[in-house]
Amino acid sequence: MILGHVLSLALAAAPPDLAAIGIVLSARVEARAALLQSGGRTRVVGVGDTAFGGRVAAIESDHVAVDYDSGRVRLRLSAGAATASPPAAEDTAMPARAMERREIERRLGEESGRILAETTLVPAMDAGRVAGFTITRMPDSTLLSDAGLRPGDVLTEVNGVPIDSLATLIGLWPRMQTETAVRAVVLRNGQPVSLAVTLR
Repeated sequence: MILGHVLSLALAAAPPDLAAIGIVLSARVEARAALLQSGGRTRVVGVGDTAFGGRVAAIESDHVAVDYDSGRVRLRLSAGAATASPPAAEDTAMPARAMERREIERRLGEESGRILAETTLVPAMDAGRVAGFTITRMPDSTLLSDAGLRPGDVLTEVNGVPIDSLATLIGLWPRMQTETAVRAVVLRNGQPVSLAVTLR
């Protein structure tokens, strides 16, 4: 009974300045993420997570639904005080690049030392859990930059797998050996961007 009362207080009312400032879509509902902002704080959340006193009920291409005691609040994408909605994840896809598998293997042999020595990844934390990795430093003119990555990008998903730990990121390597395409979702300046490389 006490827990129910506490939960009831926690889901009382939506903050008046609550806004959805970004959405990362995935075919798997449990892999979707949204950036919510209120009171100068930003949270990365998934379906079922609690944030700003509410529980995230749905993440769709054009809105985030958050449940409160007073009812469901539907947050359309917004950009601070701007009235225009920023594009959803599908609309911010970069053109797919194509690379020869042999060329990638050759370049990995040449560039891997430089990539490992000059690339810095910092966990992007949200409520005590890893919600991706921020690329704070990255060498120019390598496979990483040719794939479309930039310093400052927050890598959140690769081929539908949420990047929730360094082990997850490293564990993708064997799987990539047989893939015909690599698709990544990054947050760039707070907006989700899809990157794709076709392997020939």
